[in-house]
Amino acid sequence: MSTISDLPRLVEELPAAAQERFRRIFRVSVYETTLRLPSGMIAWVPERFGSVEAVQTQHIVRVTNLVTLEGALYNPLRAQRPIEFRDQRNMEARLLVGSRDEHFANPLAQTPEDPFGRIHGQFGVSAANVAKYDAHHGLVIFREHNPLRFSRASLFDYLDIAQRWLKAANELDSQALYPIIIWNCLWRAGASVTHGHLQVALTREMHYPKVERLRRAAQAYGQQEGSDYFQDWFQAHADVGCAQRIDGVGVVAHLAPTKEQEVILAAPSLNDSLKETLYRTLEGYIHDLQVTSFNMAIVMPPLTPASESWEGFPVLVHVVDRGDADNRTSDIGAMELYAETVVASDPFAVMEGLRTALGGPR
Repeated sequence: MSTISDLPRLVEELPAAAQERFRRIFRVSVYETTLRLPSGMIAWVPERFGSVEAVQTQHIVRVTNLVTLEGALYNPLRAQRPIEFRDQRNMEARLLVGSRDEHFANPLAQTPEDPFGRIHGQFGVSAANVAKYDAHHGLVIFREHNPLRFSRASLFDYLDIAQRWLKAANELDSQALYPIIIWNCLWRAGASVTHGHLQVALTREMHYPKVERLRRAAQAYGQQEGSDYFQDWFQAHADVGCAQRIDGVGVVAHLAPTKEQEVILAAPSLNDSLKETLYRTLEGYIHDLQVTSFNMAIVMPPLTPASESWEGFPVLVHVVDRGDADNRTSDIGAMELYAETVVASDPFAVMEGLRTALGGPR
């Protein structure tokens, strides 16, 4: 299996046209860095990192998206750095004991509702967010408390409720037309409530800034290169083995991820094929990649026509691992907030780890 360290060679081996496409989107650099260890660390380092040599001479791979200015610094050694953690046993048992939220456990009586009422589904129900971060900001509260325990049917239902909520909010306020669906799974991902829930929001005037920045970058790329950015972006990943297409849905192990093990799904709409692929991806995340806390964001073009062009902009589903749910060490620091993402996971390993789940339903 290839690794991120093989990326420069894989690009060099591509046909000329594929190389040109890859290099107009991505820049790949490899840096060698050295350090000197004091004698007191010589015995400890091999136990933690495998060998003294692996620490004394390290290789950093930097991948930069030249179109969107997303970037990542890879050093697999960072995955082995010392981390203080709590007992990780019996995660599901702890989720079910002592962490129930009485409001979400009884949403009809204990959560507010939107002006258009509630959207009911078989496995969940909508609610207004009691402390909104936008004018239209709601919740899809799962009937199941444990967010890691979901089925194909329940996930489809949660997303259906979210889509119906967005439609109802847009009918209430036609100027609100820019949607997003978010899932912060457990506290490491920013969830203040353990009980499973999605967040849905609809904003006015322009899309959320990071989405708008992507739209503008893709539009500028199309004007400059005469080619569709999203198609080229997917193909550049596929050419080096970090993407595949399943039932019309592109699945990408992101080369310039937001954080660990980021996977991006791309499809023309939030249709059943995309929902099925998302279900398989989350199943692979939890069961094959052993992810216990993640963020998911579904980014969509406006619900109704806008003044700016969204031609060719797909529905994008971002899923990113936020690390062990019991880990006290934050996975995001000032470097990620203000400079560039630092990543320990390898996108080639992510793609390989998901192949079983993506190959068919469990």
